Amino acid sequence: MKALVTGGAGFIGSHLIDALLRRGYHVTCFDNFSSGKMEFIQHNLDKIQLIKGDLLNREEIKKALESADIVFHLAANPDVRLGEHDTKVHFQQNIVATYNLLEEMRIAGIKKLIFTSSSTVYGEAEKIPTPEDYGPMIPISLYGASKLAAEALIMAYCHTFDMETKIYRFANVVGPRSTHGVIYDFIHKLLRDKTKLEILGDGSQRKSYLYIDDCIDAMFFGMKSEKQIDVFNIGSEDWVNVKRIAEIVSEEMGLHPEFIFTGGIDGRGWKGDVKIMKLAIDKLKSMGWKPKYNSEEAIRMTARWMIENI
Repeated sequence: MKALVTGGAGFIGSHLIDALLRRGYHVTCFDNFSSGKMEFIQHNLDKIQLIKGDLLNREEIKKALESADIVFHLAANPDVRLGEHDTKVHFQQNIVATYNLLEEMRIAGIKKLIFTSSSTVYGEAEKIPTPEDYGPMIPISLYGASKLAAEALIMAYCHTFDMETKIYRFANVVGPRSTHGVIYDFIHKLLRDKTKLEILGDGSQRKSYLYIDDCIDAMFFGMKSEKQIDVFNIGSEDWVNVKRIAEIVSEEMGLHPEFIFTGGIDGRGWKGDVKIMKLAIDKLKSMGWKPKYNSEEAIRMTARWMIENI
């Protein structure tokens, strides 16, 4: 099986490539390296085809699809907060990019697409844990809106052109090679000043954190579904608040900083930040998948790796 991975040099994409190669896939990595890193795929360069390209360029997509039976679409701008300052970035890199890919897949006759979406599509869900059939979905960030729009485009293309898709709504995925997020931010803040740590919001924000190995494992479980269109939540079975993450990072760095909370709007970190998030994962569990690590274990292992690899 020949697989194209968009965003393959990114955090999750590079781990997915590792797993695809272990399973015997022939892999093409497509990345514009705006956030992906060559070092993440360096150990696989002799085993994969690498195309430096952009999903905003249809000719580059067409070239990449020449060697694909299935597409894993991970390329996106992952910075949720960025939409508050640049309203175009998520529209271009998440929505337009997805349309371009779908259109070139339609022309090339490629029928299978795996898409990585986000828990942010649910917005501030009233039902916690939040199941896949929750609605109406009212995202509160431009990132969440762009992911929901991409989901809708994919579903419509699949219905109209007899394509197949598995859509994965991720909780906060953490682990080696992670290049952004709260753990990353805390470590770098403490490297600049060991005596105090600024925490956005009031520290009570509670979210689910999933270790990268569990995430990749879940993606392959979901692919066992025989439905033309299927949607899965992928997350852990618990959650942790931001103050506890700060404590774990401080412990791993051997520091005792003063915590300084910014307060924010209703205690959240920034406008568009979903304060409470926990996904219902019963659907994937019914297929035999279960995360090996809880949120605290995932955070601690990630912090340890980041500290050792700064």
